[in-house]
Amino acid sequence: KVRNVYAEYYRDEPFVHVTEVPPATKQTLGSNNCLVYPTIDVRNDRLVVIACLDNLVKGAAGQAVQNANIMLHLPETAGLEQLALYP
Repeated sequence: KVRNVYAEYYRDEPFVHVTEVPPATKQTLGSNNCLVYPTIDVRNDRLVVIACLDNLVKGAAGQAVQNANIMLHLPETAGLEQLALYP
């Protein structure tokens, strides 16, 4: 159920993907994507969220391009939709 809540919240975000299994950082290598895996730890009754991103692309450079696109009224994804380096 918690994954459905996250998937619904991020459904219109082009670079955020809610995953069914815990992601690995390598899966975001060279991309502007952020992979999010929410789950409930039933032992502690706590929400645990794992998020993976490439801190160079999604971190500084990609976020700057994404923000510039928005400010210049360009498509938010312009110049950022290349495939990740890792399949």
